[in-house]
Amino acid sequence: MMIEREKLPYRPCVGVCLFNENGEVFVGERIDTPGAWQMPQGGIDNSETIEETALRELKEEIGTDQASILRIAKETICYDLPDHLIPKLWNGSYRGQEQNWVAMRFTGTDSDINLNAFDPPEFSEWQWVALDNTLDLIVPFKRDVYKSVISFFSDLTD
Repeated sequence: MMIEREKLPYRPCVGVCLFNENGEVFVGERIDTPGAWQMPQGGIDNSETIEETALRELKEEIGTDQASILRIAKETICYDLPDHLIPKLWNGSYRGQEQNWVAMRFTGTDSDINLNAFDPPEFSEWQWVALDNTLDLIVPFKRDVYKSVISFFSDLTD
């Protein structure tokens, strides 16, 4: 079946760049794609604000919303899924995502992070890494997104 990518919209989404006290960021290894790491992210529900979505996604994906907002990026970032993933995600309704990125400061402790807080879990493992090192961990089709995230928030690593 031929996918008509250009006719599909982007899914409205929020990505969270969660910084710890050392200026490192949270990344989780996707449970459905071993070896693929990413920051928390998820779709914006109807009538939800970017801030509300960011906190909800943290709670759903890492088991805690103990974080404060540092900055919301002024521009959104769109990325396209590879063709083979379009029919597998979001019922084939989207070509990719339009992401609003939010930098947040983690105010909890590592013991507050619980990847199994919601079923099904998103991540199998997690770690804190230098923001620049996320490029080595992310799936290739999202690397340009993460380059932009680094440029948006690199001043927050100090």
